[in-house]
Amino acid sequence: MSTQAPVGRIDVISDVICPWCYIGKRQIEKALPVLAAEGPVFDVLWHPFQLNPDMPAEGVERRSYRISKFGSEERSKALDARVTEAAAGVGLEFRLDRLTRTPNTVAAHRVIALAGELGAQDAVVEALFEAYFRNGADLGDIETLADIAATGGLDRDAVRALLGTDAGQDEVLRRDAMARQAGISGVPSFALQGHVLFSGAQPAEEMVRVFRHAWGVLKARAA
Repeated sequence: MSTQAPVGRIDVISDVICPWCYIGKRQIEKALPVLAAEGPVFDVLWHPFQLNPDMPAEGVERRSYRISKFGSEERSKALDARVTEAAAGVGLEFRLDRLTRTPNTVAAHRVIALAGELGAQDAVVEALFEAYFRNGADLGDIETLADIAATGGLDRDAVRALLGTDAGQDEVLRRDAMARQAGISGVPSFALQGHVLFSGAQPAEEMVRVFRHAWGVLKARAA
C-alpha cells in the first residue's frame, strides 16, 4: 500500500447486492497500486445505488423474486453460474445457493455512509459483500447489519442505534436519485474527481488505462 498522500478521488457508485460491484472492487484494488507506482494516489469513496429501488423495506424471498424478474428459475440459475465463474476469476468464492432473501439495501447504505464518516468504509463494504455473497446474510436485518459492521471496525451498538432511527435515510435516497439523474443506470460505476468515466467491473488493466488518461486530461485542464 502506498504511503503517499492521496491527490485525487475515485467515487464508486454501487449496491451491496450487486455481484459485479464486488468483482469491480477486486479490480479497482488491483488497479490502484499500479496507478500509485506511476504517481497519482487516490481515495476511494463508495456511494449508494439501489438495484431494486421499489423493494419493500422487509425484502422478499429471493427464488420467487428472481423467477419473476428474469422469467424462469433456469435463467436465474444461469445468471448465478455466470457471475460465480467471473468472481472466481478474481479470487472470490460466491455461494449464491445460501441466499434466501433479496433485501432492501437502504439500511446497508446507511451503514456504509457511517463507515465513511469514521474512516472504515473499505473494511465495512468488504464485510458486507462477503457476508452476502459468501455467507448468504440478510442485509435487510438490523441485527445482521450490526454484526457485519462490527467485523469491519464499527461499534455494534452505534450501528444498532443508527438503524433504530431514520437517520441518514433521506441522504441515501437523495444520493441514489442524484446518480440516476446523472444518467447512471447500472453499477458499479466509477468517477474520477466527480466525472463519471465508465460502468461495469472492467479488468484492472483497463481501469488503469482509463484512470491514467482521465487524470492526465484533468491535470492539463488545470494547468
